[in-house]
Amino acid sequence: MLQVNNVEAVYSKIILALKGMSLHVPEGKIVALLGSNGAGKSTTLKAISGLLSGDGGQITDGTIEFQGKKINGITPDVLVKNGIFLSIEGRRVFKDLTVEENLIAGAYTRKDRSNIKGDIEKIYEYFPKLRALAPRKAGFLSGGEQQMLAIGRGIMAKPKLLLLDEPSLGIAPLLVKEIFQNIKKINQEEGTSILVVEQNANVALSIADYGYIMESGRVVMQGDPVTLLSDKDISEHYLGIGKEGEKNYKEGKIFRRRQRIVW
Repeated sequence: MLQVNNVEAVYSKIILALKGMSLHVPEGKIVALLGSNGAGKSTTLKAISGLLSGDGGQITDGTIEFQGKKINGITPDVLVKNGIFLSIEGRRVFKDLTVEENLIAGAYTRKDRSNIKGDIEKIYEYFPKLRALAPRKAGFLSGGEQQMLAIGRGIMAKPKLLLLDEPSLGIAPLLVKEIFQNIKKINQEEGTSILVVEQNANVALSIADYGYIMESGRVVMQGDPVTLLSDKDISEHYLGIGKEGEKNYKEGKIFRRRQRIVW
């Protein structure tokens, strides 16, 4: 479905944000992209979705292929029509529109207008809370409700590949669990391929088929979720999960300074 091949990306023609970044997303699978702040996760999603230039960035080397075709330089609106949708970090719903109007906006590029109403009902089945909130303006929703709406709006575009940037950010733990269960359900029932960027490694790997760990603009580890979570060095020093599941950022930073894994 998606292949990112040795991509380099630069901001303001000076800051090298991606340094030979490579990953792939098989059709119908969920892939987790993990790492700390500043690792390059969001930059990777913006490079894939065509939004990098809006932040003063550009791809300077490497290729991105979607369904076998190179998509470097293609504008975001065309990529959405071709089946790639990015749910940006921070939710970014249309706050002055109602919940239902936000969902309708997600279907803007679709030509099958007669199916939109039925698809909105399907979103309400995935996220029942949104049905009760349908006439309310999105700006008055809680963070978790806005995240549900942002994901639902993405599904309304009928994407082949859904990119999710930090869906757990600022969300209560109980809602995080519900949201990720629905992400898995959407993947299974709609057949949508999903690339999810997360700092919460445990929750992301609980639904993923494969995972990549980023550091300083490149992939330093990859593997299936069981392998990544069962390796003590990986879980403690790259995922920040210390003994008994506690976060251990300090030791992780020390470890990264001592040991680098180059692909």
